[in-house]
Amino acid sequence: MTDARLRRGRGSLAVSFFVQGVTFALLVTRIPAIQDRYGISDALLPVFLAAVPVLAGAGSVATGKLVRGVAPSVVLRWAQPVVLLALLGVGAGERLWHVAVALGMFGLAVGALDAAMNMLGVSLQHAYGRSIMLGFHAAYSLGGIVGASLAWAAVHWRLGLGVSYLAVVVVVLPAALLGSRWYVDGERRAGGSAGRPVGLLVPLCLVMTFAYIGDSTVSNWSAKYLTDVLGSSEALATVPYNAYMVMTLLGRAVGDLGVRRFGAVAVVRGGAVLAAVGFGVVAGAPGAWAGVAGFTVLGLGLSVVVPQTFAAARGDAEVARLNVFNYVGFLVGSPLVGAVGDAWSYRGAMLVPLVLVLVTLRYARSFGVERDRYGGGHERPRTVDVG
Repeated sequence: MTDARLRRGRGSLAVSFFVQGVTFALLVTRIPAIQDRYGISDALLPVFLAAVPVLAGAGSVATGKLVRGVAPSVVLRWAQPVVLLALLGVGAGERLWHVAVALGMFGLAVGALDAAMNMLGVSLQHAYGRSIMLGFHAAYSLGGIVGASLAWAAVHWRLGLGVSYLAVVVVVLPAALLGSRWYVDGERRAGGSAGRPVGLLVPLCLVMTFAYIGDSTVSNWSAKYLTDVLGSSEALATVPYNAYMVMTLLGRAVGDLGVRRFGAVAVVRGGAVLAAVGFGVVAGAPGAWAGVAGFTVLGLGLSVVVPQTFAAARGDAEVARLNVFNYVGFLVGSPLVGAVGDAWSYRGAMLVPLVLVLVTLRYARSFGVERDRYGGGHERPRTVDVG
């Protein structure tokens, strides 16, 4: 495989991660507008929101089976346009069943897309022979920031949901289709689609779940925590999630260098400790700005954990299985923190993700992929001189 082809494959996959970051942010930041458009009751809204990650998990499992005969690049080439068209459907429908169908399509397709993107990322990293996985997830974080900013602009300029979605999709869909011409499946290991027995993946599955419980805690509870617990203004309550996203981007942008210098185990351990410190600061914050500082620190810590969990996978099937626990953590996190907050206190609820990310330290050795993958009789792949 030529160096130029690998570079093109890396660049086109980064575009795909970026587009998905934009797309997902446009969906989740406009949930109130979606609820108003379709008259979804507060009682019914959690059902719709839970259906998306459940269906995404099903899509990820199906992709794990599909790639036994079809390359992940093919799955991604078809899944990303479906996700974008489903987003359009969410904004263009009129009846409740319209949004139900559109969100169902979005969920299934996004599960296939997330699995295929990370499969390509892992295989490309194997071809490079060095860490590049965090860079792809940095592109996703950048897309999330852009998507959230576009959503804010749409609300500011009072653009309808359908119009705002269409304006974005007509730009990013051609870019995604054009970029898909250069997808590269990297070096997929012989027998890699089968993976290890599920039991051996348990540590990584737990780490993925804990990371997304932490992430969903920030996305769902940071604004409420600042206003209700720390007494901030509504304007200041918008800051923690933005700060969290910016630090996630920065952490992932430099994370590959850290992995190359110190190794994956050290980076994951450091990220877990930083995230725990961040949650500790949030739980004990005397005021709103201290809370913002805590959410900022934990963004830097959590930023490295998910990409490295995928990077520790051995083959496509393992990526697909790990991806399911992305959605498990997303489903569990918000209700868990809410239940603890209602039963005890929301300061105490912040200790739940703190403890869980610290448990990651116990499983950090599972991230020693260089030794496991390239040692023990396996040949280390060629390190190519590409950017």
